Amino acid sequence: MISLAERLDRLTPEEVGSVFRLASAAGDADGALPLSEHTMLHLRHGGDEPSVHLVIRDGGELIGYAHVDVTDPVEGPSAELVVHPMHRRHGLGRVLVTAAVQAAEQADPVGRLRLWAHGDHPSASALALSLGFGRSRVLWQMRRSLFAVLPELVLPDGIGLRAFRPGEDDQAWIELNGRAFAAHPEQGRWDLRDLRLRMEEPWFDPEGFLLAERFSDKRLLGFHWTKVHGATRAQAPGHHHDPIGEVYVLGVDPDTHGLGLGRTLTIAGLRYLRTRQLDQVMLYVDESNEAARGLYSGLGFARWSTDVLFTRLLLT
Repeated sequence: MISLAERLDRLTPEEVGSVFRLASAAGDADGALPLSEHTMLHLRHGGDEPSVHLVIRDGGELIGYAHVDVTDPVEGPSAELVVHPMHRRHGLGRVLVTAAVQAAEQADPVGRLRLWAHGDHPSASALALSLGFGRSRVLWQMRRSLFAVLPELVLPDGIGLRAFRPGEDDQAWIELNGRAFAAHPEQGRWDLRDLRLRMEEPWFDPEGFLLAERFSDKRLLGFHWTKVHGATRAQAPGHHHDPIGEVYVLGVDPDTHGLGLGRTLTIAGLRYLRTRQLDQVMLYVDESNEAARGLYSGLGFARWSTDVLFTRLLLT
């Protein structure tokens, strides 16, 4: 018997494992994982940040899940959800979104809610629009082959390239990241805990976390943090695919604009990923960021898939 959405403040380790298996099954069916890295990290590591977990079970099997993040007082609550591929077309997505709206109304004075749809599937768009949400942000996934020719790596005068040193570069990198992404709704707010959570992940590789440093004063001017997906079973339990590289985070100090450092760092990271014997590399970029899209297109990247953020339309 299928239950209604049950609200939980915390999940047991067994329930977290069930969510990961559910997300893996949906990702295999849809070609896009339904839960973001932020949500997966929160599930894996927990912490003191409050979240709302909405679960739907069929007997003892978890077949639907929604994560509602109520920690952002500026942008308001956000949610992601997943329904098992074998249990779709029965209104379970609508049940989860409705329950997420109720949770958001309890957490936010005006009932705001942002809803991510990874993969931009027509059924997800139809559901969101029917429940009073509008498209507010579009994120592209772009990919390129690592077999294709790469430009030569030429660094600007007075700038060197080296690997990130855990425990030594942490604070300096946080400050640089904040400057590079001052206007970004998520990335620019990272603190030391956000960095160190990712440093504990099985995919973390300091050799692939490249820093541009000025020789004269050792100031960090930019970075290219690469990532490899699927290199170990611990990274993607139950979700088996060939490893793929990622331009995980690329940023430069605003004072260096005009030096071409972003392009140089991108090339450096791609060359590093090639040494890992990878076939492909991916990245995410906002559709509205024409400068970044131009940079990546010029280096051979092409659009692969789309994620969409829907925002609840409120009466004024």
